[in-house]
Amino acid sequence: MSNKTLFITGASTGIGAETARQAIAAGWNVGLFARSEDKLKALVDELGDKAIALPGDATSLKDQQDAVDKLADHFGDVTAAYANAGKGLSAAGTMKGDPEEWQEMINLNIMGVLYTAKVVAPRFQDNKGHLLLTGSAAGRAHIKGSVYGATKWFVHGYAGNLAEEFKEWGARVTVIAPGMVDTPFFDEAKPDKLKPEDIARSVVFALEADPRATVREVFVMPSN
Repeated sequence: MSNKTLFITGASTGIGAETARQAIAAGWNVGLFARSEDKLKALVDELGDKAIALPGDATSLKDQQDAVDKLADHFGDVTAAYANAGKGLSAAGTMKGDPEEWQEMINLNIMGVLYTAKVVAPRFQDNKGHLLLTGSAAGRAHIKGSVYGATKWFVHGYAGNLAEEFKEWGARVTVIAPGMVDTPFFDEAKPDKLKPEDIARSVVFALEADPRATVREVFVMPSN
């Protein structure tokens, strides 16, 4: 059995689901974490015995801890994690924004990422693991009034800080920073933009880098 085991949040659709497919093709076991149990079970049916469904809410520290513990019990360890769960807003900007919606987004885009880091850190201290986080082109630019973009600025900043902490143990941290991707994140299809498989390839590229090399950031933009 492979000792390479990846925990993925936001795994039921889009980038998370495609990353699971490509990680398994590269020899990884995967733990699929998301709220939609039905979608996770369907994905496990597709992927086979190298994947397990871990239903839970990324905004719950307990749910993430329980999922990582269950994944480690099943495959022997957790050697990588991809903090991919995130959401946007229905109303952009400060003036038109809904503070309750801001709070929900911050709970997922910021606290959810912190929780993933928190629950895997003790394991990575021992096994020199690898944490990846979904950033965004919106976390590399100033967009008029974008509260969503500000949460991704946090992800980029925190990832850099975390990399300095994790490298003391030989563990690695990578930000995967896409431009616009044609995923269920958007209400309307974006057929001329990036596809989930483009981002999944970037995740696997970083995961498969020689242990001496840390790919700190992969920044992927549509060609048009």
